[in-house]
Amino acid sequence: MASRESEHPVQLDDLYRDLILDHYRQPRNQGPLDDATVVAEGMNPACGDELQVAIRLDDGKVGAIRFRGHGCSISQSSASMMTDEVAGSSIDAVRALSAAVQKMLTHEDFDPDTVEIGELEALHGVARFPVRIKCALLGWKVLEQALAEATGSEMERDSDIQTRLAVPAAEQ
Repeated sequence: MASRESEHPVQLDDLYRDLILDHYRQPRNQGPLDDATVVAEGMNPACGDELQVAIRLDDGKVGAIRFRGHGCSISQSSASMMTDEVAGSSIDAVRALSAAVQKMLTHEDFDPDTVEIGELEALHGVARFPVRIKCALLGWKVLEQALAEATGSEMERDSDIQTRLAVPAAEQ
């Protein structure tokens, strides 16, 4: 089965570009989360993007998620799209989705038709621009840091994207 992207590359490129710009201009789930279970933050020193992700876990699911920060359209759009996709999902589902998105951005042989990633497929084109991949990954790495802390698990560190725990907004 051919990839949806390869069947209509021009139309999908335009659609995906519009979707990324829409999330950049009108970000979803942006702002503080006062009752967060955990807050993590990260930065991409190569370009200066900074992002904070706050999550509230409810019965093993992401009950609420918000982000804030500043950076390029790719980092901010990816974070907005991420929050839309993971809200209400189980921790295991979020981790699986995060792994799929990261594979999509870093592996040339990734076939977007092998996994359901919804609107996040719009980020697939970023993989053609190696310098922008870390921008798209920033939110996902920060989310991983938050989930690792909330669940007491370890995460694989990325040498280019620095993440750490942050002070929840309610405690600032």
